[in-house]
Amino acid sequence: MEGEIEPVDCASASKPPRIEIPKVPDDSEKPIAIKRLKDVEICVPIVYGTMAFHLGRKASESQSHRWTVYVRGATNEDIGVVIKRVVFQLHPSFNNPTRVVESPPFELQECGWGEFEIAISLFFHSDVCDKPLDLYHHLKLYPEAESGPKSTKKPVVMESYNEIVFPEPAEGFFARVLNHPAVVVPRLPAGFVLPTPVPIDSVHGKGRGDTKNHPLSHWFMNFSEADELLKIASARQQVRIFFCCFD
Repeated sequence: MEGEIEPVDCASASKPPRIEIPKVPDDSEKPIAIKRLKDVEICVPIVYGTMAFHLGRKASESQSHRWTVYVRGATNEDIGVVIKRVVFQLHPSFNNPTRVVESPPFELQECGWGEFEIAISLFFHSDVCDKPLDLYHHLKLYPEAESGPKSTKKPVVMESYNEIVFPEPAEGFFARVLNHPAVVVPRLPAGFVLPTPVPIDSVHGKGRGDTKNHPLSHWFMNFSEADELLKIASARQQVRIFFCCFD
């Protein structure tokens, strides 16, 4: 799902893209056995994208735009409870093209003149997943219908929505994100006894990491509200991308 600052009608988006983490193999033989919750899914709706402003009179041949690439929660909640760090791989023409962001908000700003594909690697906390998830996003600097002078106030926004699904999560992971607003638990078996929740603020605490008051939030695309996320997360026929989470 991509676009240029036009809001998306999430009520009609009955089949959002999902990235489903395959069920992990039996790890009972590991030195410290990890207790996993069968028949349980954790869903983390995310948005990743770019926002580009033309520099106007300050533009040059080598620097025509100021742009930001980011990964955020779909409702701008703090996704640092699941994601530990994000690595952005820029075009090799940039100095230090591999950029590592260790805490939310997961974003970086740069200036340039050309469009290219940005590789985005999500690294999760140790109780979530052992391997990173790789995403790709095209940096877009110019609007589709380009006519008249370029605006320095209205950015070109390209965002993609995805739901990362973790089946059979570790009990500790489940407990600490159970009541977190950035996480959706769409399916629980009847009679399931919930583990004792762990206070979110005491785990991986690095201060406030949501993007609700972000200086660019006015331009974020409105993919859904919290109640719509619950409806979307319950959809079962989605596009799925698989990758191995554990050895």
